[in-house]
Amino acid sequence: MLGKRKRVVLTIKDKLDIIKKLEEGISFKKLSVVYGIGESTVRDIKKNKERIINYANSSDPTSGVSKRKSMKSSTYEELDRVMIEWFNQQKTDGIPVSGTICAKQAKFFFDALGMEGDFNASSGWLTRFKQRHGIPKAAGKGTKLKGDETAASEFCGNFQEFVERENLQPEQIYGADQTGLFWKCLPSRTLALETEQNTSGYRSSRERIIIMCCANATGLHKLNLCVVGKAKKPRAFKGADLSNLPVTYFSQKSAWIEHSVFRQWFEKYFVPQVQKHLKSQGLLEKAVLLLDFPPAHPNEELLSSDDGRIIVKYLPPNVTSLIQPMSQGVLATVKRYYRAGLLQKYMGEGNDPKMFWKNLTVLDAIYEVSRAWNMVKSNTITKAWKKLFPSNEENSGMNIDEGAILAANLATVLQNTEDCEHVDIENIDQWFDSRSNDSSCQVLTDSESAEDQAKPAEQKHSNKTRKAELNPEKHISHKAALEWTENLLDYLEQQDDMLLSDKLVLRRLRTIIRRKQKIQNNKSH
Repeated sequence: MLGKRKRVVLTIKDKLDIIKKLEEGISFKKLSVVYGIGESTVRDIKKNKERIINYANSSDPTSGVSKRKSMKSSTYEELDRVMIEWFNQQKTDGIPVSGTICAKQAKFFFDALGMEGDFNASSGWLTRFKQRHGIPKAAGKGTKLKGDETAASEFCGNFQEFVERENLQPEQIYGADQTGLFWKCLPSRTLALETEQNTSGYRSSRERIIIMCCANATGLHKLNLCVVGKAKKPRAFKGADLSNLPVTYFSQKSAWIEHSVFRQWFEKYFVPQVQKHLKSQGLLEKAVLLLDFPPAHPNEELLSSDDGRIIVKYLPPNVTSLIQPMSQGVLATVKRYYRAGLLQKYMGEGNDPKMFWKNLTVLDAIYEVSRAWNMVKSNTITKAWKKLFPSNEENSGMNIDEGAILAANLATVLQNTEDCEHVDIENIDQWFDSRSNDSSCQVLTDSESAEDQAKPAEQKHSNKTRKAELNPEKHISHKAALEWTENLLDYLEQQDDMLLSDKLVLRRLRTIIRRKQKIQNNKSH
């Protein structure tokens, strides 16, 4: 009679190896013998394949997670994911991080994400968080953590050798990175006089989308902006066809792009668009996409074209702030153009903040951020690659601070605008560079529009007179014109053959009508 088999507990790495060998066609029986486990265990591993791969992808290999034998996760998985992203960003930016700061940031994210439960950022939670992600005790001492310059230098050398070995041109080398955008955001001093900003009607904006920029090293091929929101089809989209948007839109609940969404973007959008572009340039359909270090993205083996000619390469840990191209001013420039456009829209419509926020939708934000991405110059992108390709720097043109010019121009205009006289260049600069919902970026709460909802009699009266207003034989009011314009915009969004320029023209007309309506309302009071 055979003795009882000794219990074997596999590591995460062992399970990944088994999954790989199963895909290569090795039988359950043979693997059970090799690893000293039962066939049922091998079958369970295959059954949980996606969960195991996702867990491995979301872990930092340098933390020794490959030696772990369990996949126990945090009670608040989304909070955990956001926190490690935040922590890694602080490291790359060289910002001191202590246990107290971590706890406060976790509490902030818990509230900002609208999570439910009784969360306590205790010392026990902090210890478990550090253990899950292999964060050493030294990281909690508040010591300034700099980007790994040695790793960055070594990667640059290896990457240049790879490019030469594969005979790749800058046209065939791409970079992509994501950032959060609080799309309802104006400089705090433009919303009202300083004495009014401390009232309960103002709060920091939590309206957030994720944007991901992707372009090649020449800056001549910029893929459509990838935008990720929480709603599958926001109310503002109405009957719009998502394929007609000027961006590639996805939806998810997480705070950063999930592996499944990124893989879908890579396979359905990145690969086909790159192949088409390279073919038009008479180049071999071969390319590499440079990405941040995981866990933000799936494993390298999962990201390649069917023919294996378009692949990805990951940067090592803690070098994003040093050599990640999109983090060398590209993402910041997009945000600056977006916020400048938003401010110009605010001034153009002549509305008070309450009306501005009531009219502003995520669809407006998508068009505005798409315009901002289109405005980023090719030499701005080329300069972002100078640490990976020093020879390109001499061809990148003059180093002009576009943000400084934008800030100066906007501050001058605002100082001659009603309710915006207190704005200065410093205020604009802070707002341009704000990363989250801080005091330089405020909006109105929904409670401000409560009085509008408490007027059912007026609404009924409005419904009765609507047909009269839409009668072309009568004088057309601003309200009726605005309604027609909104309906026409909805119609254009449903058509698949309309040009973006046509939609932008109509949106400009809508802004003019709103401004005229505002002026008329002011005269009647």
